[in-house]
Amino acid sequence: MTLKIFITTIGFSIMQLSSSSIMAQSVDVIMKEQYRPQIHFSPKANWTNDPNGMVYNNGVYHLFFQYYPEGTTWGPMHWGHATSRDLIHWAEQPIALYPDSLGYIFSGSAVVDKTNTTGFGKERQVPLVAIFTHHNPIAQKEKRTDYENQSIAYSLDNGSTWKKYAQNPVLKNPGITDFRDPKLMWYEPQKKWVMTLATKDRVTFYSSPDLKNWKKESDFGNDAGAHGGVWECPDLFPLNDNGKNVWVLIVNINPGGPNKGSATQYFLGDFDGKKFTPNSKDVKWIDYGPDEYAGITWSNTGKRKIFLGWMSNWLYANKVPTIKWRNAMTLPRELKLMHVGNELLIASQPVTELSKIQSKPITAENISATNSLNIAEKTGKGQFPCRINIVMNKIKDFSLVLSNELGEVLVIGYEKNKNQYYIDRTKSGKTDFQKDFSNRHVAPRFTNNAKMNISLVIDISSVELFADDGLTTMTEIFFPNKPYNDIYIKSAGSFTIKKLEYISLKSIWP
Repeated sequence: MTLKIFITTIGFSIMQLSSSSIMAQSVDVIMKEQYRPQIHFSPKANWTNDPNGMVYNNGVYHLFFQYYPEGTTWGPMHWGHATSRDLIHWAEQPIALYPDSLGYIFSGSAVVDKTNTTGFGKERQVPLVAIFTHHNPIAQKEKRTDYENQSIAYSLDNGSTWKKYAQNPVLKNPGITDFRDPKLMWYEPQKKWVMTLATKDRVTFYSSPDLKNWKKESDFGNDAGAHGGVWECPDLFPLNDNGKNVWVLIVNINPGGPNKGSATQYFLGDFDGKKFTPNSKDVKWIDYGPDEYAGITWSNTGKRKIFLGWMSNWLYANKVPTIKWRNAMTLPRELKLMHVGNELLIASQPVTELSKIQSKPITAENISATNSLNIAEKTGKGQFPCRINIVMNKIKDFSLVLSNELGEVLVIGYEKNKNQYYIDRTKSGKTDFQKDFSNRHVAPRFTNNAKMNISLVIDISSVELFADDGLTTMTEIFFPNKPYNDIYIKSAGSFTIKKLEYISLKSIWP
């Protein structure tokens, strides 16, 4: 038997419909085209990149995102908008913020102003406040250095409609060419808002009592971390480590990632309301794959820190072979701290809400094989999307191979002598749209434990690898000419799998 993929295809062409007419089309018609993710959020049509303004309020998760409603390549940026009650099923909403006389609407964040520090709240209405970068393309063309400034908008109806502050911008550019992507947090010990802002090759911290008037506190990063490109989309928050707060500073970078192009690095340390002090200035990556970028966390989620990234890479995001839409988001992931020897690291796993679309696991244990194992022989027929969990007690080189009848393969594996994982998409299908796409990408294994666990979440055109309880994470997109319909585990000679689980995942689209 072979593991077959059953994908519903609907012969529908958006042609050149306007954004408003696309929104009016039924989701079930639009969301089943070739390569369309079935368990990841993507807008119905056109271009998207960074997740923005992620905030939880009154039972609703808000996801705003960089969006160009007039085409499938990057253009004048808007804030698109989607909502969810479970982080898995998403409803696309009307565009939240449009470009204006101050410029395009670049990346930013949103918070619940619970005590109405801004004064925007009326008659006990608690405002949502968004802060974003106004990017002035005219000033940039004139080669001025002050073309990016920070502005705010607010909503009194839980994010359905937004009004921009009349006195924008609230933070003017001091003369830095890359001055963008503000991320807000409330710092309770000093009763103030803290903004973490990307400022060229570092981050700058500002504080404010009311989100309108800002004071510079400190800079961080000129001598720490990776510096192969511009720093973007930072995030600052605490994580619990056995009852103690450890502060996490996320910094996205483009280019300069571990496998070329865009990537997300992080630092661990302490924050006193003014200054971030790292435990180490070494480079650490949240995701080693080439296709997670601009990752940040939702605000107002209590003790949970839920992370989401853009599932693409600036090396080829404008060229991937989709037709009506370009790019999607990763699965939401919950972050936690883990000790490995004397080192403290961030681990990530898909949110537990993924269980809402999971079928009952098909499980096989203590499997012995020689050279190759067809997963379907142990689990029966299945379909993509799916989740495959593997536990091995005696570790050796192995690979998991997704293939089709055209001979196209995506290979996910582990090399024992280098103690590293890899994903190889050199023969995965369509790869010639950009020279860097066809490649083999690697990531370190952070533990030498004899027992290994790997979880693979496989969608129609992506795979997310979570190894060793999420210590190593890799995200990769792919575009086979025909859907993959076989999955094999391969290793030289005899090998044993302690436990194998195959879990079918239902589409999040009706």
